[in-house]
Amino acid sequence: MTDPGDVTREVVDICRELIRIDTTNTGDGSGPGERKAAEYVAGLLADAGLEPQIHEAVPGRTNVLAHWPGADPARTDALLVHGHLDVVPAEAADWQVHPFSGEVVDGYVWGRGAVDMKDFDAMLLSVVRERQRTARPPARPVVLCFTADEEAGGHQGAEPLIADLREEFAACTEAIGEVGGFSTTVRGRRMYLIEAAEKGMAWMRLTARGRAGHGSMINDDNAVTRLAGAIARIGAHQWPVTLTPTMRTLLAAVADLAGTEATPENAEALIEEFGPAARMIGATLRHVSNPTMLDAGYKVNVIPTEATAHVDGRFLPGHEDEFFATLAELCGEGVDIDFISRQRPWETPYAGPIVDAMTRSLLAEDPDAVVAPYLMSAGTDAKHFTKLGIRTYGFAPLRLPEDLDFTALFHGVDERVPVDALEFGARVLDRFFDDC
Repeated sequence: MTDPGDVTREVVDICRELIRIDTTNTGDGSGPGERKAAEYVAGLLADAGLEPQIHEAVPGRTNVLAHWPGADPARTDALLVHGHLDVVPAEAADWQVHPFSGEVVDGYVWGRGAVDMKDFDAMLLSVVRERQRTARPPARPVVLCFTADEEAGGHQGAEPLIADLREEFAACTEAIGEVGGFSTTVRGRRMYLIEAAEKGMAWMRLTARGRAGHGSMINDDNAVTRLAGAIARIGAHQWPVTLTPTMRTLLAAVADLAGTEATPENAEALIEEFGPAARMIGATLRHVSNPTMLDAGYKVNVIPTEATAHVDGRFLPGHEDEFFATLAELCGEGVDIDFISRQRPWETPYAGPIVDAMTRSLLAEDPDAVVAPYLMSAGTDAKHFTKLGIRTYGFAPLRLPEDLDFTALFHGVDERVPVDALEFGARVLDRFFDDC
């Protein structure tokens, strides 16, 4: 019998080492890039007997690809497993523990990327390396992909990867990535949420133009006034509750635990059952449009010709036309909309052998838990991989303490992940690769 080894043996050390490598993505190209982290990942994969490839669409914005052969040569349906290497910025003065120290304090690994998403990268690498050491290939072929630039939309990472190296993904029929498989607690029961859908993303620049003039005179063609009205309407608009198939399934699971029925009318009350996680999950019941930046004028007594604002829009799968039509009405006449980044939403049916495999692997480690799908309010590299027709899910398993406000740690201060959650995730992934 093959020795299964210990897939948790390296997970903490790899996570700490990845955190210590600063891969801050500022969004403007001024960060350090991902090259150093990519070389570290490639070295771990090569040491395990794989043959990693390095790909850069832009110097320093580095991606890693590797093919991991499956146990059954008759299976040609490959699984894509992807994780990004970049992180958002962090101000060390705001943190209890330095964000790039990777220190272990009070049973947690601390640092920027500890939950987004160097934890998953570490779990994956630890499992791959141990399975390679013990001659335990996955049930099917796997394409391992570690990307750059996810935190700025993937335009220098996953997007050029699927354009330049499309053939590397040709056999991939399904994929798993970040922001799914983590636990929340509802009515005393752990519930693991598997991402089966994502909102679309529209980062928009709104521009109003008018007649320049002296600030002391009457001006009925004021660009600032016109833009301010549009922004106020957008910010105050109450989008209605709209349930997608994924959210109907999730709310039905919550309603079952709460002893009630799920309806659009009680959807918000059911979301409150998630406690602190309701902050993120609640945003998936409706479209969201948040004004985030304003810019106009250069002197107090000069009415400018132009005023601009930026809006972060997130729209539900299947309801894109409705979102943009309403947004145009809210902007009104004389306000133009340009897109800094526009990425479509996606929703994958929550059914099939891969869903069964994810569920079994979680319940094998936590038998009394509940597993359900959810819709992700933000975005991941899955938006790019779904363009290839790949059925995509978020599955980065973590068993978390009930009192940890986990969703607040994404891009937050004092980002950290429990050591035992990392070890749990490695064990679940190990089971999953036997069953996927």
